[in-house]
Amino acid sequence: MNALDDFEDENPFEQEAIPSETSSTSQVAIYEAPSPPRPSRQLSPTTSNPSRLPFPSPGSHRQPNINYKTDFCCATDRVLHSGEDVEILIIDAQKTTVNSNSPYITYVIRTGNAEARHRYSEFESLRENLSRLYPTLIVPPIPSKQTIGDYAVKQGKAKEDATLIAKRKRLLQTFLNRVARHPILSNEHVFHRFLDGEVSWTEVLNSPPISLLPKNILKAPSHNPTDQNASPAYAALPNPSAAHPLRRPDQRFLDSEAFTIKFANHVSGPMEKVTRRVVKRWSDYAQDHADLGAALNGFSLNESGELSGAIEKTGQAIDATYMSTTKLLQDLEQNWAEPLHEYSQFASIIKKLLAYRHQKHVQYEMTQDALENKREQLEDLEKSEREARRLEEALNKGRLNGITSPPSNPTSDGEETSPEPVTPSSSLPAHPGPNPARRRTRVPGTGLLNALSYTLHGMMDVDPETARRNGITKTRENISQLEDALHLAAQDLKYSSSTIQADLDRFQRQKVADLREMAISMARSHRDWCKKNLEAWEEAKREIEKIPEHPNKAPAPDEATPASPSARRNSQRSYWINIAREFPGTTVWVIVFDTPYEVGHALVHSPFKFPILTKLDLPPRCVQLVCRPVCLAVN
Repeated sequence: MNALDDFEDENPFEQEAIPSETSSTSQVAIYEAPSPPRPSRQLSPTTSNPSRLPFPSPGSHRQPNINYKTDFCCATDRVLHSGEDVEILIIDAQKTTVNSNSPYITYVIRTGNAEARHRYSEFESLRENLSRLYPTLIVPPIPSKQTIGDYAVKQGKAKEDATLIAKRKRLLQTFLNRVARHPILSNEHVFHRFLDGEVSWTEVLNSPPISLLPKNILKAPSHNPTDQNASPAYAALPNPSAAHPLRRPDQRFLDSEAFTIKFANHVSGPMEKVTRRVVKRWSDYAQDHADLGAALNGFSLNESGELSGAIEKTGQAIDATYMSTTKLLQDLEQNWAEPLHEYSQFASIIKKLLAYRHQKHVQYEMTQDALENKREQLEDLEKSEREARRLEEALNKGRLNGITSPPSNPTSDGEETSPEPVTPSSSLPAHPGPNPARRRTRVPGTGLLNALSYTLHGMMDVDPETARRNGITKTRENISQLEDALHLAAQDLKYSSSTIQADLDRFQRQKVADLREMAISMARSHRDWCKKNLEAWEEAKREIEKIPEHPNKAPAPDEATPASPSARRNSQRSYWINIAREFPGTTVWVIVFDTPYEVGHALVHSPFKFPILTKLDLPPRCVQLVCRPVCLAVN
């Protein structure tokens, strides 16, 4: 029977963890947790709120913290669960040398009316310890460390880069708000103390529960790795590799792992590459407009009148395009590129989470195998013990039969001799054992192997019977310990599966909401970019229209009164004549046909009016040229 079949699925996001008793299989129901959870893991039910601000997201999809808690561990806990939509802000980044020989950047965090200051390494330690305290939850990521290339390019100024500091401010603020909106992580007192400016972070790291964390969380309860009342049977659990195969894998988590790998490859591959390329091209586009606007503004100083004003206004429109494009680049970086990279980090976190659950499953199967092997070993030892007892009974029975044999045997001369007693030394001399008083007298076999085994036992000063019985006792103790360990492994596996699945469902809802925000933010940024550019270029157009028309350009006809055919003819003739006048010495012949095109087309094809053209059988293109109402020849 599979021990997992006795468990009930638990969703820690819907109900509180069930307290338990000891780890003894005779006292604990298998659906109960092996030890009581910490009070700080009380859940805070939340509901979704359709209204929220655009990206950069202050956390997961914005949720009001409806206060279902009746007790609070500290003032920060009360602020976070006050029922209001509290926003954690990083209001400043300051350079300081407090408690350090070299300068570093500290980030000022404001939560309600409280302020705290922490450096990047302290954010990193907070996230690492939250991951160890809650190995079955998706702890949000923090911005990545600087690469070696950044240090090589910027050298000593790499940590003081203003762009990097501003980016870290945004991403660290997102990290804090995601933790604050998590239904379980938001209740962790370590997180509350991190936001409290009056508490030293070094003191937090050296005090419970962080100081109680085991070196290997695989040999600790999944629901509370710092539980000091956990069963000693956890020490008997194996420490498997994440690459160890499973005999009976769970298809749900195989599908989750495959989807996560596919999601990570797509996000960190094509999407991030194309995003970087788009951002670079927009950056080049903005720089080109900045250069062009400066050139036009300088050129306008060489002109005068309406032309100078039009050129200057055009340069200002191009400058406005540069400014709006720069703003578009900032929006793309903050509301698209950074969240996209954050979700590639989320994919890596989920892979580690699934690897932990995989190791717990392997741990359960390996404990099962070890228990089966010990039971088979115990069965073999007990079988050997039974055979030894039967052999001992047979030897005792033979010895009793030898003692009750006839007391004397007549000799050839009629004398009687007393029988010689059979002793164990008739074949091999007895060796002194560890306790001669307890050693039973036995007749070893006369074979070479039996003699050698008998001698080796004497050399090792081991009593085979005592060793065998000690082995049986030890094996039974190991079986009892492995049964407790199997029970605990089954509990951890069931808890890990239900908790990870519930947090994956929560993450999926968060991902959908965030991707929706990212798409809406991108659409809004492009709309604002187009709107600003349209306004700037409309102003430039009005200024350009003030420039007087070309002196040789014919005046536009009055749209109120339709032009007569003769007026159209004169206008057309004047147009071509004006062109010819630009070239002195040019002779112009103009033939004007008053006949409309349709009538001329019919006359050309009539054998009575133009018999010669009809006989020539002109191609269609030639007929069109002949039928045009105006023919102009310029010599």
